[in-house]
Formats: sequence, structure tokens, C-alpha cells
Amino acid sequence: MKKPKLVVANWKMHLTIHQASVLVNRLSKTVNPHRGVEVVLAPNYLCLQPLSNEIDRRQFRLAAQDGYFIDEGSFTGAVSFAQLRELVQYSIIGHSERRRYFDESLETVRDKVAAAVRNNIIPILCVGETKEERAQRETKQILHDQIVTALSNLTSEDVSNIVLAYEPIWAIGGSEPAKPDIIEKAVSWIRYQVRELYGKEVEDSVRVLYGGSDEPEFVADIMSIKGIDGLLVGHASLNYEQFADIIMGVHLATLNDSDQADKG
Repeated sequence: MKKPKLVVANWKMHLTIHQASVLVNRLSKTVNPHRGVEVVLAPNYLCLQPLSNEIDRRQFRLAAQDGYFIDEGSFTGAVSFAQLRELVQYSIIGHSERRRYFDESLETVRDKVAAAVRNNIIPILCVGETKEERAQRETKQILHDQIVTALSNLTSEDVSNIVLAYEPIWAIGGSEPAKPDIIEKAVSWIRYQVRELYGKEVEDSVRVLYGGSDEPEFVADIMSIKGIDGLLVGHASLNYEQFADIIMGVHLATLNDSDQADKG
């Protein structure tokens, strides 16, 4: 059975509990559930518990923005995946901001991916290159290292359920959006890495998202790229009207895919 397209809202370090509740309320009135589109909200830790009691799970799922790879212990300030598993279905792991500002290594990301899977949480594994790495033609090597290391402790069954998100760091929030052909080449390379490690069946099962320019006007172009299964949305997800437009854009792209498949 084909998995639904995925739209993930990364709210980052924004919104109080009250503000998050207001946003969810507005989204619930604006976003219609679509069978072919799964919508995931990733608020900060403080908001997860209250929102888990507020959301309609026919409309939205929850994701953590991060987690600690040890299940329990004397680690002041940390929140483990074991503690999150009753609240969330997904967790973002290896986001470029975690790698950059919190010095997360390839090995740390690997351990977090394994911990999420161990606790029945689906990882949304972020991979991508910086402007400098792209300029030095290191994109393929960077993506290879990030993917191979992160998945190294997983079985084929584990990997078939994970989500990969390509976020070209050089294109996020900047004046140089990634062109469709560049995105397509990167996504094709990402899928090739999965296929080489786990085979074609697992590659086909893995969903790959794009996490760069996330304005509604770009959705149709991005969703038309071969191998893209959805979007990881940052700033635009804080605006309920923009985020609803993005979800609708993904829904329309899904309908178009279905029409093309029927004609084929």
C-alpha cells in the first residue's frame, strides 16, 4: 500500500503553550483532512503534552524536534525518546541547526535514530550540505556519510519505515533557492544510497521530503520533482493560512499523481 504524502511543520523554538494551542485551533478549522496527505506538527517539548490532548488525530500527528539517545539516567535537561514515545509518532533527527549549533556528530545522529526506532518513533532524518561543501563539490560525499552512518544500526524493516528529509543548508532562508534539477539530483542520490544499502524494495518504501524554500508558491514545482514525497516546513508553518495553502498544494499534487497513474 502506497504511503501518504507527508507535510511536517517544524515550529522550532517558537510559541508558548497558549500560542501553540491557538495555532492548532486555527489550523483545525482551516485544514481539511486528505486521505493521501499526512500532516505532522513538531512543537517544542513544553507544548507536546497539551497538544497531544487537543489535536484531532485524523487531522494531525505529533513529532518531537529532537530527543536523547539514552532511555533513562542522570542527564539533567535531556528528554529521551523513551519519554516521548507516548506523545509522538515522529521525531526530527539530525536537523542542520542541531548539527551546527549543538555540534551533533554523525555518530550522535546515528545513536538518536537507533533510539527513536527502538522506542517505536519514526525518525525524520535530515541530511544536507552547506554552501561551502556545495562549492567544493562535496554534496554527494556529505549525503553519503550522513545517510550511511545514520542508518548503520538499523535493519531493512527499520529503514523501510523511516523518513529522509533533504535540506540544502545553503538554500534555507536565503536569496538562492534550490532549483528543481538540483533538488532532483540530490534526492536521486539519497535514494541511491538507500538502495545500495538495503535494496530497491526498501528504497521504494522510504519517503523523502524536501526542506528548503517552503513558501506556498513553490509547492507545485517541488512536488513535481521525481522522488519527493512531501515537505519539511519551517517558518511558513507558523502562519496557519500559509501552512494550509502548502497542505492543499501537496494534496493537489497527490491528485495529479493519481490522475497520471490512471492514464498510464
